[in-house]
Amino acid sequence: MPKKSALNHLWESVTPNSQVFDPDRLTHLPDPVQRYLNHSIAPGTPLATAVHLRMHGQIKLNTWTPFQAEQVIAWDQGMIWSATAWMKGILPIFGADSLVNGGGRLAWKLLGLIPVMTAEGEDITRSIIGRMQGESIWLPSVLADGDRPWTVLNDREIETPIHLLGETTRLRLRLSPQGKLEQIRFQRWGDPDETGYGDRLFSGVMEAETEVSGYRVPSRFSVGWGQVESNNLDETAFFKATLDRLTYR
Repeated sequence: MPKKSALNHLWESVTPNSQVFDPDRLTHLPDPVQRYLNHSIAPGTPLATAVHLRMHGQIKLNTWTPFQAEQVIAWDQGMIWSATAWMKGILPIFGADSLVNGGGRLAWKLLGLIPVMTAEGEDITRSIIGRMQGESIWLPSVLADGDRPWTVLNDREIETPIHLLGETTRLRLRLSPQGKLEQIRFQRWGDPDETGYGDRLFSGVMEAETEVSGYRVPSRFSVGWGQVESNNLDETAFFKATLDRLTYR
């Protein structure tokens, strides 16, 4: 899989955090926020700053195309999503979406030889930072700062600003009554309809969750530009995935 050495280097560059999750430090936060954080992180769990994921699923490239991928998200540093997709179920496309040393890049090759997509620059960087902001749901530890401001929209919806690498968005989470994450939505820099880059609605539906190393996070999900709806995923999502493994650091 491409970018393997860079992905491993990013993972190994992360210094483990010595702090642990203490629910008693969050008792001043609104009840829905406490429900979400207490559901997502067990007491005494080290507050990770990075996560290493392995996943499989489908991505819409004209038609739904299967893929397998490996990803590292290192908060405040960057990310690499390295994947193989199979056009028509046969022809492999290898590549990666990456944000390393402050610069974003997309690089994909058919059979690992023929370029099919290469893009970089400020717009790509901002879009990938936006992706990382949304993917903070796999690092609820970065949301567990007692000083983080939260807005309670109602008993099931909460919102918080996500500041990352010079970009800010507001992440809205919809929860079950128990605090399980069900939906996300936020503004992400992008050009999904090829009319020019700008802040666009990005959202997702969380269909299942898993428990790993003291964290309970989504394990099956669908995301896309616009409002993704659980009753019409094929029309509104462009990416569906199931997590096969998570490792925290």
